[in-house]
Amino acid sequence: MDPARQLQTPQISWLGTHAVLFEAPGELSLENQQRIWALADYAQELNAIRGVVPGMNNLMLVFGPQLQEGASLFQRLQRQWQRGESKTFSGRVIELDVTYGGEPGPHICDVAEHTGMTIQEIVQRHSEPLYPVYALGSHPGYCYLGNMDPAIATPRRSTPVQSIPGGSVSIGGVQTGVSASPGPSGWNTIGRTDFVFFDAHAEPPVRLQPGDSIRFRVSRVLA
Repeated sequence: MDPARQLQTPQISWLGTHAVLFEAPGELSLENQQRIWALADYAQELNAIRGVVPGMNNLMLVFGPQLQEGASLFQRLQRQWQRGESKTFSGRVIELDVTYGGEPGPHICDVAEHTGMTIQEIVQRHSEPLYPVYALGSHPGYCYLGNMDPAIATPRRSTPVQSIPGGSVSIGGVQTGVSASPGPSGWNTIGRTDFVFFDAHAEPPVRLQPGDSIRFRVSRVLA
């Protein structure tokens, strides 16, 4: 690991009175996320911590009311981070058939206009990478993905859409994701898949976990 990167300082900020957010320094990367996963394992063993929630390049830690030495604990977390320990998973690769453009992907033309690319170029660049699942959040079953081609990054929409269907594949900034259920979205929807990410009656109800990966396969491209 680059020593300069290892010595960058994470940010720790309070979330109310019983939780803090530990934010990794630097850009979004799988290397940083693997260190977040390792730090989550370390934090779970600390007596003062009731729960840990890994996020995208960050970690939320929940404390009990008995916490007395917050500053000392934060220093321990900082020191543990600087050790550079990481955790990897032998996850699954899930292939999702996606229909791009048309009614399933109403904003793909906006992405084309922003990037200056053709729709075919956007589809090719979006479907080429293998996307690791960094974390779960936003709503049940939703996967935060890494590794999108930065050339197709597109700002979030100035006016969010009130509701998009579950399975909608979207781009927001430098990230891409798939909505696990219907709901509002400020991202640019470029396609749709029939894959079911969350089933309350299944065991487990969430189909993917951090460490799994998604590969988008082009089913159709609609005008």
